[in-house]
Amino acid sequence: MAKPMEPVNVNEVSRISAGTTFKGEITTPTDLRVDGIFEGKICSKGRVVVGEKAQIKGDIICQNVDFTGTMHGNFYVKDTLSLKGGCTIEGDLNIKRLQVELDAKFNGNCRMISEAEFDKIVAQMTGRPLPQAPAQPTPVQPQK
Repeated sequence: MAKPMEPVNVNEVSRISAGTTFKGEITTPTDLRVDGIFEGKICSKGRVVVGEKAQIKGDIICQNVDFTGTMHGNFYVKDTLSLKGGCTIEGDLNIKRLQVELDAKFNGNCRMISEAEFDKIVAQMTGRPLPQAPAQPTPVQPQK
């Protein structure tokens, strides 16, 4: 049975906008959208969305990815990598699930991994587990 999608709070989504160039490492417990140029390593506990004009040189380590841009680097995805039509990837895929649309271009090796293998790879690569998602506030119960 599929897990229900939790609503995403747009104020908790990090973003690299078109026209922005970023070099370094991003570690975030929330979702991330990249529309600019990024060079380095992305580590996200959530979903990473890469827009069609985005250019990435480096690795992406995350829960899920929707990828439409261009990348030279490797993916380490705990759940699902979705390669959208028109994307171009030069690198290796280490993933649990793969979804590929027509006209997606991929040149590299693909290895299907379990969640346990993902956790082990992340710990080896980063020396720490992925950041935890922020705790959801506990709803206040009305008093009787």
